[in-house]
Amino acid sequence: MVQTELIQIGGAGPAGLAAAITLAKAGRRVLVHEAQSEVGHRFDGDFQGLENWSTQQDVLDLLREIGITTEFATLPCSRSYAFDAWGERYDLVGSKTLFYMVERGPGPGTFDTALLEHARGLGVEVRFNSRLDNLQGTGILAAGPKAADAIAVGYHFETAMENGFWVILDDELAPQGYAYMLVMNGRGTVKSCMFSGFKQEHLYVQRTVDAFQRLVGLEMVNPRPHGGAGNFHIPARALMGIHPVVGEEAGFQDFLWGFGMRYAILSGVLAARSQLEGNNYDLLWRQEIEPPMESSMVNRAIFGMLGNRGYRWVLRRNQKQHWDAHRVLHWIYQHGSIKRLLLPWARHRYRSQRRDESCDHINCTCVWCRHGDHRLVGAEKTCDS
Repeated sequence: MVQTELIQIGGAGPAGLAAAITLAKAGRRVLVHEAQSEVGHRFDGDFQGLENWSTQQDVLDLLREIGITTEFATLPCSRSYAFDAWGERYDLVGSKTLFYMVERGPGPGTFDTALLEHARGLGVEVRFNSRLDNLQGTGILAAGPKAADAIAVGYHFETAMENGFWVILDDELAPQGYAYMLVMNGRGTVKSCMFSGFKQEHLYVQRTVDAFQRLVGLEMVNPRPHGGAGNFHIPARALMGIHPVVGEEAGFQDFLWGFGMRYAILSGVLAARSQLEGNNYDLLWRQEIEPPMESSMVNRAIFGMLGNRGYRWVLRRNQKQHWDAHRVLHWIYQHGSIKRLLLPWARHRYRSQRRDESCDHINCTCVWCRHGDHRLVGAEKTCDS
């Protein structure tokens, strides 16, 4: 029998739409509230990577298996060049696709638009310019990041350059992070993804642009500045009252590189299943999402200690031994005994800007619990601190 109870979702990002799709396929009535005027508003044509190394199963096959559309434009990326702080070039070659480049934001062929069309095709109602401030009854929270643990700042542009991606590991360009350039079908993104030094973001962006111009001949036509923040956090509970919290609002992101779409989609599906089957959402995400996130936290702690000479040592080892980049990345993301031993040390070293503000008030209807001092400690505060 088809259920008539209305389920509301706060946020039309990948996590919220994945939850809506899963619920609608089970015959539920779903209403998604999106505060912005269009899907993927904050990304504005950004190119990002749908990560494909943490499991042996191809991520597009995984999406199809869990019932999520793959009808969006992709560029499979398995080969690239990386550079160290001294400008030396290294080949990065994978036997399998490392990630699928996708476009974010509104417009034809984008990742976000494909999810929106999939949801609407199943009867999901999506209301734009609608902020969900109070949630009565069944619902899911998917409103995006609540803090800035890393920022990616740079430009979107048009170009005649060939498709591909390039990476520079240099703390003078991207402190404890990486500078990157992605090009697909005549348009591109160049950014510094930094995990510290936010107050000097303009300096790091200029250095990044200069480096890519010098090393690979970056050509930008009609450049448009763009930036975004990422929040990496393993919550004590991913519930606000009785409502599951998914995607970036829960802090589900890769600590090492900042890849988050895979976690967003999976958490949305798991939250929907918990509603449909009456299962404990905290148990579901801890089984599926927590182990790879813990592994990536250890990776982040180790990476943060390397510095430029450490990055160069790793890249030289890769060049000398002809490493398979996919196999290596798959290995470092596994949650084995060594990672479990190092996890307490990694937790001590890593401090998220996001405080754990989960609400235990069962009857709370606040979308962002107001029983305590729950201030946003995100990009605005971080950049001025």
